[in-house]
Amino acid sequence: MRTDDKLPQAEERPTKVARPRMTRTRGWLLGTTLAVYVATVVGVLTTSWLVKLDWQVMLFRPYKQWPEFHTFLDYFVVLGQRGPTAVLVTAWLGWCCWRQRTPRPLLLLGTSLLLLNATVGAAKLGMGRLGPHYATVVGSNEMWENGDIFPSGHTANAVVTWGVLAYLATTPQARRIASVAASVVTFGVGMTTVYLGTHWVSDVLLGWAAGLLILLALPLFEAPMAWAEMVLCIAWKRLRAGSLFTPQPVSALANPAVSTLRSAPDEEHHTRERLPLAGRAGGAARPSESWPHHPARPHTARSERTPVTPTGSRRPPHADRARTAPLGSAGAPRGRSGG
Repeated sequence: MRTDDKLPQAEERPTKVARPRMTRTRGWLLGTTLAVYVATVVGVLTTSWLVKLDWQVMLFRPYKQWPEFHTFLDYFVVLGQRGPTAVLVTAWLGWCCWRQRTPRPLLLLGTSLLLLNATVGAAKLGMGRLGPHYATVVGSNEMWENGDIFPSGHTANAVVTWGVLAYLATTPQARRIASVAASVVTFGVGMTTVYLGTHWVSDVLLGWAAGLLILLALPLFEAPMAWAEMVLCIAWKRLRAGSLFTPQPVSALANPAVSTLRSAPDEEHHTRERLPLAGRAGGAARPSESWPHHPARPHTARSERTPVTPTGSRRPPHADRARTAPLGSAGAPRGRSGG
């Protein structure tokens, strides 16, 4: 085989990337983060010192203490919003999918965002806490008031969205750099929401914990994502080959004596085909005249056919051929000689 014939196959081969596993260290981090999550929820529900800290920071009003940062932080907090960050990260991961010849990066982003919506959204609606701008009683935890502020969605979304880039890093050095950058961005987004007065401090703490829980639990979903990746790769190869929506060929009929129709293009007529049959007395078989209800009849020479009427053949006699006696006469043979 020539060398140039192997090049396209080598280009389409997906790049193998080391996938994070649920190690013992990751398991300990997952358990610790879960304990922080539960402790934060319990501290807010029991109106502990955490709620007092929330009110102290809110009454301090940082946006009034340092108004010169207000304009910049209004734009910086966009890094935690779902729409802009999802578009940016999806574009980058789409390029990574094309480069690595695998849909895994986008599958990982979709799985993490789905987990984020399911967990953080359920917690927001379940606890119903009001934000600082809508607080009613000083010193209360503002729970069960039909709010949707606890945990912070901006913070959790920033942890998951930018943390996925570190999770997908292919080398240890790139993973460390991406982890530090994601940590700086998520810390800044959380503190910005506190500065603007849109979230309590406890909201931000719970948002950090919720996003980190999703990132640490992603190795548990590697098996379903690998199965989805395999299915998508097979579907893509079939789509490129043009056989994804092509119907399977119909099997031949069981009766070999019955003719079948050959599928032809629209501009051609359907032609009849049949399997070869052995003719009687060595004669060649011809197609049936009443397809497909009757089997094919053996072909006989015109001179060997029986007369159409008892009076003889309609064809005029030839001078060089003896006249045959009609049926029923004394000289007519009654059958073929058995030999």
